[in-house]
Amino acid sequence: MAGMQASRRAAIMRAFSLVIASVSAIAAGWAFLHIIGGDEPNWLDFLRAGLLFIATFWLVFGGLVGVIGAFASKTMITCVPTLPTGKTVVLIPIYNEDPVETFARIAAMNREIVALGVASRFDFAILSDTTNLEVAAQEIDAFELLTREPEAEARIFYRRRERNTGRKAGNIEDFVRNSGAAYDYAVILDADSLMEGKTLIALAERMDNDPRLGLLQTVPTVINADSLFGRMMAFSAAYLSPFFARGAALAQGDEGPYWGHNAIVRVRAFAQCCGLPVLSGRPPWGGHILSHDYVEAALLSRGGWKVRMDPAIPGSYEHGPENLIEYAKRDRRWCQGNLQHHKVLAAPKLKFWNRFTLLQGIMAYLASPIWLALMITSLLATAYPDSPGERLQFAPWILGVGVAAVLLLPKLAIALRGAFDGTNAQFGGTARVLLSTLGEIVISTIMAPILLAFQTRAVIQIFLGLDGGWPATERDAQVVPMKTAIGASWWIMLVGVITIGFTMVEAPAFVLWLLPVTVPAVLAPLIIRLTSHSASSPLMKNIFSIVTERQVVPVIAENKRILQQWSKPQPVSVAPAVVELTAENA
Repeated sequence: MAGMQASRRAAIMRAFSLVIASVSAIAAGWAFLHIIGGDEPNWLDFLRAGLLFIATFWLVFGGLVGVIGAFASKTMITCVPTLPTGKTVVLIPIYNEDPVETFARIAAMNREIVALGVASRFDFAILSDTTNLEVAAQEIDAFELLTREPEAEARIFYRRRERNTGRKAGNIEDFVRNSGAAYDYAVILDADSLMEGKTLIALAERMDNDPRLGLLQTVPTVINADSLFGRMMAFSAAYLSPFFARGAALAQGDEGPYWGHNAIVRVRAFAQCCGLPVLSGRPPWGGHILSHDYVEAALLSRGGWKVRMDPAIPGSYEHGPENLIEYAKRDRRWCQGNLQHHKVLAAPKLKFWNRFTLLQGIMAYLASPIWLALMITSLLATAYPDSPGERLQFAPWILGVGVAAVLLLPKLAIALRGAFDGTNAQFGGTARVLLSTLGEIVISTIMAPILLAFQTRAVIQIFLGLDGGWPATERDAQVVPMKTAIGASWWIMLVGVITIGFTMVEAPAFVLWLLPVTVPAVLAPLIIRLTSHSASSPLMKNIFSIVTERQVVPVIAENKRILQQWSKPQPVSVAPAVVELTAENA
């Protein structure tokens, strides 16, 4: 009965969101065409109306998710440790990461598992795809430290592949094929992930209690952020994301997402359903699927398994990029992976909502060049008008106000809801939350043109056939040198200058409307550098305050203690043999 009610609720939420987004898009396109084109719209007017229709649909749909989440009922979950029935392995795929930092997180999680008395039900497997030989040697040294941890013998394993075929997805597939029979469930983490012991137990219990549950995705909180960019992202992830995730979960039902980490999967279901194809053609369109997670979620749903997301599960953490350059580098890989999904959309027997989710992921990146195309065509039409309607200079302002309203409404609704359900109190009170939300809005608005430029360049590169690969992520918080910032964004600055110059000459009435876009573009290197500076001052910590900074989280504190201890010179000892886990020796 509960399952039927959840399915019915998901169907209602999907229909509501799609109808409202469609009506809004049609209304925006019609109004724009009517105001701009007048009685005799030309082909450029129709083109812009079409672009606005597409952009509005996805903008409104995304905003509705946040509004629905703000008004949805809040579920509280308390993780009470018991002994799970199934055997779980915690998988940590790594690729040229800092071994000491990564392995220290594993040690902290293991200590909690041991302290809770459930070590017999949880193993850890480090799956290295590291290509840097120096880093690989450091991994062996760090693994030797892990072997000294409580009850580590025959529970913590490490192996390194000589060839990283299929990258992360291939790494996990290799483990499932060779060692998966030893386990009922697998908690998949990233190298920067961290989970409380109680959370690991709660995830395994959810699997024990629902034999049709194939995957359960948590909503991780960003921790240990130091830069202004990082702290803003951490506040957004800790405060805003759970509400957006709650709205998304209501519409997704049993056909939810998988983000590739901080989730638990049923190994048997994963082995049955999630063998990924190698796409035809060469990268960036072909080859191994980079954004494997959404495809794996769709394949699990196709196989009849439930795929759910639960933002109410506490104790799931990750690190995030500390500056715009690192964010853009990671986003470039996601862009290529998401655009590859156009080859998966027509796969047989996929469920409708999984196809829609794949399409949504594609549009998340095509939206940037669509908005840019709308601005360019509007600028050209204003510079060279051929209809009386083009002289209505208030039209761009109407569009700007509409976009701002759609972007701001969900965040303000969340702040209002948080004042009544106790969420704001956990973040320092409503006044502090409103100040933090305002700061997030201002900073994200300033950075938006830069991100739009990076995403548009990524899409263009992919259409030109340029493969972005899978670059290693630099997670340390360091101020971006001005030379590096200029090297990464000089072209954005140049485009901004050219746009301002062209507009001042050909369409001076359009200059003021473009300033919110062109000024951040011209100042892109400075913005990249300034937002990479440390924001650990008392003022900044008060603005972007998150729960994990306001109270002691044992696993985070333990991780810091272990990292501090391991960073000191260690006594020389013989490195242990690398143990490969198989079903036979488990």
